[in-house]
Amino acid sequence: MNLSSLHKWTERITYRQKVVGLTTGGIIVGLALLFAYTLRLHTYIIGDDPAACVNCHIMTPYYATWAHSSHGRDATCNDCHVPHQNIAKKYFFKGMDGMKHVAYFVTNSERQAIMAEESSANVIMDNCIRCHTQLNQEFVKTGRINYMMAKRGEGLACWDCHRDVPHGGMNGLAKTPNAESQVPLPPNPVPEWLQKALGR
Repeated sequence: MNLSSLHKWTERITYRQKVVGLTTGGIIVGLALLFAYTLRLHTYIIGDDPAACVNCHIMTPYYATWAHSSHGRDATCNDCHVPHQNIAKKYFFKGMDGMKHVAYFVTNSERQAIMAEESSANVIMDNCIRCHTQLNQEFVKTGRINYMMAKRGEGLACWDCHRDVPHGGMNGLAKTPNAESQVPLPPNPVPEWLQKALGR
């Protein structure tokens, strides 16, 4: 399509069609921005604050058990749950995993007890080894195996022996009084005037 035919095509679009098109586009962009704000998308993308993970209420016990575990002092959620080989891989995985979590949450299809899927388990084990390389290779001499090797029976996954270390186990909630009340739940993103209008 050359410039003259494009110009003729745009002349055929009526004023009303232009207004309807711009209004529709504005509504779509506005709803997309509102959706991103309501999901607190910026907290996932920009930072490493573990409090972002409790934007979904189902993550509350995982946050509480992490906060009261030995890892709560030295590691954030992203230290264990996203790859660290390079920044592109980190943000690609973070985006894909985040959208998967959103899809599960919106369709109400998340499991009651969340389990790491294969891609996540692979990343988690790589990060265990990344942080504990000296322990694995010099002190305990378990060597370096990856998650796929463990799945084939060529060794154990880190959590086969250390299941309760990163999150203190769900028993950690029972051992820590008021653990869930200490979770920094985010404020409601719905403005007060709208909550009043809805009668909440």
